[in-house]
Amino acid sequence: MSEKKEKISILFVCMGNICRSPTAEGVFRKLVSDAGLEDRIHADSAGTHAYHTGEPPDRRGMEAAERRGFSLKGIRARRVAEADFEAFDHIIAMDEDNLAKLRESSAEDHHGKLRLFLEFAESSTLTEVPDPYYGGLAGFERVLDLVEDAAKGLLTEIRRGL
Repeated sequence: MSEKKEKISILFVCMGNICRSPTAEGVFRKLVSDAGLEDRIHADSAGTHAYHTGEPPDRRGMEAAERRGFSLKGIRARRVAEADFEAFDHIIAMDEDNLAKLRESSAEDHHGKLRLFLEFAESSTLTEVPDPYYGGLAGFERVLDLVEDAAKGLLTEIRRGL
């Protein structure tokens, strides 16, 4: 019988860590908090590129999240570090390109931790969370729809292992 970990850690990853992955982090953290599981589950986010290191999430994403009761305050963009592959139990990519970059930059023994976020969605048939950066507000709302759905599914799966 395997021992259960004291705390499960999830890293959400997109390209620049200012749109999709911080939204996923904020939504997932609220779901974890609402479930009373902050002491058992930790979430963070990062990007495969360092374009926006140190910057807060995109203002449009923050406003859309806030309208739905999710806070992205305090989140700052960072690049995925080599140590993240060891530190996190689950590394969740927003799309195939970033999943491929994660596979390329990690040792094979960490590949089992890597998944696409929308694998956990219950209501969507999409496989990737679209990047809303170059679009309008509707793109950020669409990202939130997808992220909320997938975050609920991810939390359900993780709870089974607690």
